[in-house]
Amino acid sequence: MSTILDKILADKVLEVKACKLLVPVSELEKSPAFTRTCLSMKQSLQASESGIISEFKRKSPSKGWIHEDADVMEVTSGYSAAGASGISILTDLNYFGGTPQDVIAARPQVTCPILRKDFVIDEYQLFEAKAMGADVILLIAAALSPKQTLELAKTAHELGLEVLMEVHNAEELGHANEYVDMLGVNNRNLKTFEVSTAVSFELAGLIPDSFVKMSESGISKVETVRDLRKVGYKGFLMGENFMKEANPAEALKSFIKLLNR
Repeated sequence: MSTILDKILADKVLEVKACKLLVPVSELEKSPAFTRTCLSMKQSLQASESGIISEFKRKSPSKGWIHEDADVMEVTSGYSAAGASGISILTDLNYFGGTPQDVIAARPQVTCPILRKDFVIDEYQLFEAKAMGADVILLIAAALSPKQTLELAKTAHELGLEVLMEVHNAEELGHANEYVDMLGVNNRNLKTFEVSTAVSFELAGLIPDSFVKMSESGISKVETVRDLRKVGYKGFLMGENFMKEANPAEALKSFIKLLNR
C-alpha cells in the first residue's frame, strides 16, 4: 500500500530531474553563497541554552495551510533575534509551500545556522543547498538506503555542509555513519503522519553519544523539552507550534523565556 512518503518521493524524483535540466551543477557552483563558510549547527546546539531549531513552514501534508501568507524574511529574522539555535526552512513546494528562494531570502537576515529541510534523494540537492546559503542538510533514513545515506553524507561534508540524519524507529539507526553530525528522531511517522514524542524517549538510549541528539515534531510544551534534555537531547525542532501563531517569532521568544525560568 502506497504511503504519503512514497508519493512525496515519487514526485521528488521528477522535480529533481527537471531542476537538473533547468540549472546544472556548474551554474549552482557560480552562486555567491557557494564560497561562504557554513555555520555549525552542531556547535550551536552544544553551546545553546535553549536548543530550539525553529522552523519556517507554511503548510504540511497532514494539516494543510498553517500560515499561508507568512513572510520568510520577517519570520526568520525574528526567530534569529529571539534566540533560535538554528532555523529550519522547508523548500518543498508541493507539500509544504516552500521554495529554495526562502532560504536565499533568509540567509542575509539571520546569524544562526540554516537547515535546508527537504526530501534529499540525489547529490544534486546538496549542491542546491550550498548554493542557497544553507549550512545543514537533512537525510531521512526512511527515504534512503544505508549506502545512499553514506554517499550523500560524505558529499555533503565535502561541500562543507553538516548533516542531520532523521530516524523514526530503532531499525533506521543502522543508517548512521561517520559523516552524520546530528541524529534526529522524528516523532511524526512519515508513513502514517501520526505523532508521538514517546518515540524520542524510546530511542534516546540507543543513539550513540558521538551524535548530537535532536527531537523533531510534535513538541509544544516546555516540560517536554526539559524531559527530553534529561535523556540526552540537545536540539528540539519546532515548527507548527510557532507557525500557527500570528507572530511566530514572538511565540518562540515566549517559549524560550518559559524554558529558561
